[in-house]
Amino acid sequence: MQKIVFATGNAGKMREIKEILSGLETKGEPVEILSMKEAGVDTEIEEDGQSFEENALIKAKAVAACVGDAIVLADDSGLEVDYLDKEPGIYSARYMGEDTSYHIKNANLIERLTGVEDEQRTARFVCAIACVLPDGRNFIRTAAIEGRIGYEEKGENGFGYDPIFVVPSYHKSAAQLTPEEKNAISHRGKALRKVREELVKMEKRI
Repeated sequence: MQKIVFATGNAGKMREIKEILSGLETKGEPVEILSMKEAGVDTEIEEDGQSFEENALIKAKAVAACVGDAIVLADDSGLEVDYLDKEPGIYSARYMGEDTSYHIKNANLIERLTGVEDEQRTARFVCAIACVLPDGRNFIRTAAIEGRIGYEEKGENGFGYDPIFVVPSYHKSAAQLTPEEKNAISHRGKALRKVREELVKMEKRI
């Protein structure tokens, strides 16, 4: 059975990933989708790229070196706040320290936007997903979702910066959306569907 190993240990991400990639097949057999932990991979990866795309590929190649005959996917994603010169950007996970809770990170961003009106609170989530195939070939797909930073945390769904990211079309934070609503419009959902489309095209060419 073909396996896809996604280079993350984040349970929230894995739920989204498995929902969006479910039903993938190779040679008529279902593809098994595993996290790094489920695949038995425990490796330190230094994300020293200068873009989401570079970091995603660094992670994917590092995990691919550990798993043998599997497709490896890795994402690098983050929040860009225009008023803050696109901070925290590629440092989103490490913003204020990796062990700092997102309640604290979110509160800090809201505080830095004190007095800033809606039209200047524009922001986006960006996600780049790198795919490394067993033969070493690779490709990257990137997607984003536009929104703005709210004035307080709202919602219990999602994770990370979702509670402060307002999605204009829904007039809700990303953490107030249902999983189905979020997957339909999220940066990761869009990028994963692009990756899925490419994998399906490649399967048809085999």
